Amino acid sequence: MRIYLLGYMGSGKSTLGRNLARELGISWIDTDDEFETRYKIVIPEFFNKYGENAFRELEQKLLADFSKVSDIVISTGGGMPCFFDNMDLMNQTGFTVYLKTTPELLISRNEISARKRPLFQQMKGENFLQNVTQHLKSREPFYEKAKLILDSSYPDIKELKSKILEYFTSPS
Repeated sequence: MRIYLLGYMGSGKSTLGRNLARELGISWIDTDDEFETRYKIVIPEFFNKYGENAFRELEQKLLADFSKVSDIVISTGGGMPCFFDNMDLMNQTGFTVYLKTTPELLISRNEISARKRPLFQQMKGENFLQNVTQHLKSREPFYEKAKLILDSSYPDIKELKSKILEYFTSPS
């Protein structure tokens, strides 16, 4: 069983991922945390030093590594599904869940988050809501390729667990 949680920054991938893994009795990783641990640099600093392209290449390597691990919930970075063939790889190797919510709620969650997200910080300013809305819309075609789309405004962990178990136990 391999479950990928994807969605925009602040959609709840880490919080829901940790709780879902506990509920299922399997491992959990957050690819952003794993990136920082593996490369010994925080993501905003990496972006500043090496740029987004270098980040996306290393992020893809992380995904390739974890796409071979069994019994795991993987909370992906917000942009991970949108680059290279990452979304296809996730759909081929596991169960993908898009955690969908409104731009307003995403902004609210990101404002109180301890994690500083470089792309989110770049969008701040006079047209903040418009910028987030446009950025989300540009990513949604990738996110919407997920096998399950879940409203993450008030996610129901039991319902999600049930849908995942149904997917993994139903005949193909």
